[in-house]
Amino acid sequence: MELKTTTLDPLINLTRKENGNKDLTDFANHVTAGLSHTPKKLSSRYFYDGPGSALFQQIMELPEYYPTRCEYEVITENKSAIAAHLASEGFFHLIDLGAGDALKTKILLKELQERRAAFEYLPVDISEDAMQQLSSSLEKEIPGLNHQAVVGDYNDSLEWLQQNKSGRKVILFLGSNIGNFEHEESLGFLRKIRSHLEPGDSLLMGIDLRKDPDTILRAYNDFAGVTAAFNLNLLHRINRELGGNFDVNGFIHYPIYNPQEGVMRSYLVSKQEQDVYIQATGRSFHFNAWEAIHTESSYKYTLPQIQAMVEASGFTLETIFQDKEGCFADVIFHAV
Repeated sequence: MELKTTTLDPLINLTRKENGNKDLTDFANHVTAGLSHTPKKLSSRYFYDGPGSALFQQIMELPEYYPTRCEYEVITENKSAIAAHLASEGFFHLIDLGAGDALKTKILLKELQERRAAFEYLPVDISEDAMQQLSSSLEKEIPGLNHQAVVGDYNDSLEWLQQNKSGRKVILFLGSNIGNFEHEESLGFLRKIRSHLEPGDSLLMGIDLRKDPDTILRAYNDFAGVTAAFNLNLLHRINRELGGNFDVNGFIHYPIYNPQEGVMRSYLVSKQEQDVYIQATGRSFHFNAWEAIHTESSYKYTLPQIQAMVEASGFTLETIFQDKEGCFADVIFHAV
C-alpha cells in the first residue's frame, strides 16, 4: 500500500501562546505548593527546559545509563515483528508521546517505510524546539515520511488527536516514562490513554524491569556527575525563570533505590540551613540543614506487575519483547 503524503501544517502548537505567562504562572504555583509541602517536593516534569533536555541527552549516552541501550536493543532486534504487528490492519496514526529526538522510534519508522506501511507519524512533546528539530531531522533522514508534530502536554495532545485524527491509533510511550508515575497515577494515566482509544487500537510501552540494585543506582548516580547536574538544573531553572536566589552549590544530588518497592528516588539536599526567596511566588522558603526536596521517582516493574497493570487499565497484554539480559521490556497492549 502506498504511503500517504500530507500538506498539513508540519507542527501543531497546543500551548496557547496567547497566554504567554500561563506556563510561568503554573510553574510558580507548582513551586509554591511543592516547597510549602512537608516533606518538600518538586515534579520531574520541570526538568526539561533547554539546558535540562541537553543534559538528559548526555545522560542517555553514559555508560552507566542502561535503559536507552537496552530499549534500543529491544526495538532493533524485534523491529520486524513490531512493525508487522503495527501495520497488520491497514492505515493507522502512530502517536509518539514524549517523542524527544525519537532516536528509538526512527528504527520503527524506517522499518515501516521499508514495508510500505500506510501510516501517519504524530510525535508529541511539550518542547517546541524539540519538535522543530525532530521535524527537520525526519525530513532529512526519512524523506517522504507522512508526519505532523504536536506541541503540548499529554492530556491536551490526546484530546486534540481524538478530535482531529479519526481511525485506528497506535500509541508509543517509550523510554520507561511510565516509571515516573506513582502506582495509582500510572493506572490513572493508562486509563486516560485507554479512554482516547477504540477497541482494536494499541499501545506500545517501554518498561524498566527490576534488576541488581547496584546497576539501577549507578544509572542515576553516574561517575561523571551528569545526572547530578541534571537534577540541580531544576534549581537553576527556578532562578532563571522565577527569579529565585537558590545557591545551587548549597545543595547536593542524592539518589536512593528501594528494592522492596522497586523504586529509584532522587532528592536535592540542602547542605546548610538557608532561606530562598523566589520573586515569582512573592515568598521565601526555609530549609533546615540536610532537608531534602524529592524531585523524581522511577519505578521498576516485574512481569506479573506489568500483567496486572495492563488488566487494571482496560487493555489485554499482546506481546512482551525483552533485551537479552532481561533488563528492559517493550510491551504491546491491546485496547478491548
